[in-house]
Amino acid sequence: MAVALGFGLSWYALTDGRLIAAVRAGPWAAWPDIGLETPNPYSRAYLARNGLMQLGYAEGIQFVAIADSAGAPLARNCTYRLEGSVPGASFWTLVATDPEGVNIAASPDGPALHSERMARRPDGSVLITVGPDLAPGNWLEIEGEGPFQIALTLYDAAIFGGGSSTVGEMPAITQDHCR
Repeated sequence: MAVALGFGLSWYALTDGRLIAAVRAGPWAAWPDIGLETPNPYSRAYLARNGLMQLGYAEGIQFVAIADSAGAPLARNCTYRLEGSVPGASFWTLVATDPEGVNIAASPDGPALHSERMARRPDGSVLITVGPDLAPGNWLEIEGEGPFQIALTLYDAAIFGGGSSTVGEMPAITQDHCR
């Protein structure tokens, strides 16, 4: 039993590790140690296993959501609303990918949304729709079937500056409807 538990926890830490090395904010998870010169072993294993190249600690950070705010896995046949504030950053992008990291935007002309072309509410918050069905305002059209993930990359963000390891606010992800 102990061996099975040990292998299971090791597999989890190396494939996802959201509970071990990640910083969480609702459905969003980020691995801030990956950008350090000497990241912790769990972050380093996550980076190596997924073949990712993380931004340097001072360059920015990427948050990834694989589920909505209610905990249900994201599905491409559903439309989601991302609503709320984005942490302070000079620039940010929002992209939808399959679990392997391949962009699933329906249009090659609009593979991602970014902060420079974002309609904002009077309080500075955003309302973004991600899904296959046409939506007014900030809409990221996706295609295909199966699960997907949303990546919000903050560039030149001081989110963890000053020794803080917490995230104040991230947009909530709410399922609107499914086909």
